[in-house]
Amino acid sequence: MDKTIGWELYRSLLAVLEEGSLSGAARALGLTQPTVGRHVALLEAALGTTLFTRSQAGLLPTEAALTLRDGAEAMHSMAASLERSARSLGEGVRGTVRISASEVMGVEVLPPLLAALQAQHPELRVELVTSNALQDLVRREVDIAVRMTPPQQDVLLATRVGDVELGLHAHRSYLERHGQPASLADLAHHVLIGFDRETPFLRSAATKLPIWQRDNFHWRCDSDLAQLALLRAGAGIGVCQTALARRDPNLVRVLPTRLSMKLTTWVAMHEGLRNSPRCKAAFDALVKGLRRYVK
Repeated sequence: MDKTIGWELYRSLLAVLEEGSLSGAARALGLTQPTVGRHVALLEAALGTTLFTRSQAGLLPTEAALTLRDGAEAMHSMAASLERSARSLGEGVRGTVRISASEVMGVEVLPPLLAALQAQHPELRVELVTSNALQDLVRREVDIAVRMTPPQQDVLLATRVGDVELGLHAHRSYLERHGQPASLADLAHHVLIGFDRETPFLRSAATKLPIWQRDNFHWRCDSDLAQLALLRAGAGIGVCQTALARRDPNLVRVLPTRLSMKLTTWVAMHEGLRNSPRCKAAFDALVKGLRRYVK
C-alpha cells in the first residue's frame, strides 16, 4: 500500500459492520448508498482483500473485516474525542464532555449534578452514556467515567469518592401483603428480584447471602433500572443503593443489620485531559457531588 488510506473509508467499513448493510450504513452516516459502497470497494482495493460477501441475510463480514473492527472502533473514538477537543478551544469552560456511568447512577444520581454543572457553565455540552458496560477511557470512547471498580490503567487519573452502600429493600405495599422478613432464612418465603445472567456482583452477593442466586429469583432482569422499577411497584424484595432508597419514603430497608454490601466508587479520566477546562470542571463537579451523595 503506497497511499495512506483515509479515515472515511474505515468509518464506512465500521458502519457496515454495525448496520449489516450498505443502505443501513448510509442512513447512519448521512451518506448515499453508492458512496458507502464505493468506500468499501476502495478499501478492499487498497488492502487487497475482500471485506464482505453477499448472502440472503445481507452482507457478511469476512475474517479480514472482523480483524479490522477493533482498530476502526478505536479510530472512531479518537476522531470523536478530537472533535470534542476542537470544539472546546477558546477561553473558559466550553465544548462537549462525554461522561459514562451505570444505568442507575446515570439516571437516578447524576442528572442534578450535571444540571448544576451546565447551569454554572452555559457553554458546556454534556453527552451522558448510561451503560453497565465499561467504556474505554484509554481509547477515548468517553472523557470521564463513573465506575464501581478501581481503574487499572496507569494513564488514567482517578479519584475515589467513597463507598456506595447496597442493601435489601422492598416497597411498603409489598411488606403489608407479605410481612417483614425477620431473618435471612425468611427470604426463602418471599418474592425476590435479581439478575437473569450471572455477574461479578451476583457472585459476590451470593457469598454473603447464599439464597441470592438466579434460581431463587421470581423476577429476573439484567437491567438495574428495571429492577428498581419492580421494587417501586411493590413486586418483591431486591437490592438498592441505600442513599437512593432514602429518597423514597415507600422503600423500606429489609434486614439492615444482616446484609450490607459496598461498592467503592471512582471518577476517572485520561490523564491527557487533566488540563482541559471542560473535563476538569466536569471531573471536579462529579467528585464533589458524588462525595456528597455517598455520605
